Amino acid sequence: MIILPLPFMDVMIIEGYRKNPDAAHKTINYLITSTNQQKVAAEAISSIAVDILNRCQRLSDIVEIANQLVWIPSPPPKELGVVLPEFLEISQDVRASEEATSLYRQYELLNIPITVLCQLRQSLVLTKNARVAVSFGNTAQNWLTILETAQRTLEEQAQQSKEIRQVYIAGNSLDPETAKNHFKGRIDIFREIETFALSEQPPVLLLYGGRRTGKTSALKYLPYRIGSDIVPLLVDLQGAASATTLKGLAENLAQQIIEAARRLPRTVNLPYPDAKKLAEDPFPALQTWLTEIERSNRSKRFLLCLDEYERLDEVVKATSSRAPLNFIRNLLQHHQNWILLFSGSHELSELDDYWSDYLINTRALRMTYLQESEARDLILHPVENFTNIYEPTAVDAIIQLTRCQPFLIQLVCYELVESLNGDVRKNQGNADTVKATAQNVEEIIPQVLARGVQYFRELWTRV
Repeated sequence: MIILPLPFMDVMIIEGYRKNPDAAHKTINYLITSTNQQKVAAEAISSIAVDILNRCQRLSDIVEIANQLVWIPSPPPKELGVVLPEFLEISQDVRASEEATSLYRQYELLNIPITVLCQLRQSLVLTKNARVAVSFGNTAQNWLTILETAQRTLEEQAQQSKEIRQVYIAGNSLDPETAKNHFKGRIDIFREIETFALSEQPPVLLLYGGRRTGKTSALKYLPYRIGSDIVPLLVDLQGAASATTLKGLAENLAQQIIEAARRLPRTVNLPYPDAKKLAEDPFPALQTWLTEIERSNRSKRFLLCLDEYERLDEVVKATSSRAPLNFIRNLLQHHQNWILLFSGSHELSELDDYWSDYLINTRALRMTYLQESEARDLILHPVENFTNIYEPTAVDAIIQLTRCQPFLIQLVCYELVESLNGDVRKNQGNADTVKATAQNVEEIIPQVLARGVQYFRELWTRV
């Protein structure tokens, strides 16, 4: 028990850390575990963290942050709050960018941490803790400058490269923060969603279609394609369905709704539901919470997009309760400013009969393949200022092979670029003179079948 105060102890630990980090760690651990000076230790940890974050001058410094701060206890001192974990996640995102396979992909992946930093800087301006606002606000601005400078350099290097830029994305759903203009078409879908959402008595919307047709991508781009009076909130029920209790499901739904609102182009800060009421009776607590949100935003309509909606069936069976579906029914009947959009690969007629009892007045929107003009746009203009690498016969061959299925177009074009770049490296050529032919498209079919084996297996099984 140390009775007397220890003036300047935190300052000495900070100074000592710069010369001997191990000794500083041991001192901090001793103060935490063997004395009553935890407050001094917390102040030292916070100041060291801020000092390390502010010392970053290059992209490589930001990448190393996660390693440098791995010793900080979890949860971190309250002075660091949720801010430090955000900086650590940004560091990991920057590392992911550095490990990307091409200069242009590195450039694209930096969009994620840059966007997060902009949002973090904005939230720090509104915080009530002046010390945190100043310390971490300066860090956010410094990191933002480093990342934006690095991104400009990567863009210049990518443009000067002899290889073709690999810009096609054959994988998970497209994210507006990283994929930007990769998403093509679907204007009719966006128009119908907006029209129904703004109608006097909007129906339940069901967006359905085969796997990899772009349903989730469309929902992610929805906030950028409809008016500001509609607030789309995307919830992934595949993740929510991992909950084994009704309380867990309700908490997951609330958390995803809050995070979705924060990620919107125009951020919407929603309150948290009452934790005590949520634990006692989850779904009535959610209903009360949605009512509060509705009252605070009377000029808005909230479009709750439940992706992979079929997963709710698993929750109903796991919990032996239809409380989630009763919650949905209540939402439809008593919350005029909340509109439901279900998204999945099945129509209601393919699910158990009880679904039709809960979802009356449903309007189905089918997600099919792209129109040919949209498919050609995706092939020739996947991003702005993309060099035309195709002979007209190659584009025709891709259209014929894929039937304008968006995932297959991305996959074929991805493998085609990889193949052409292999020829460029082998023959010491230049991407400016390379043109893909119909024969090149035929030659990469085995690679397409191998890479897309999961898609084709599922497609064959469903048929």
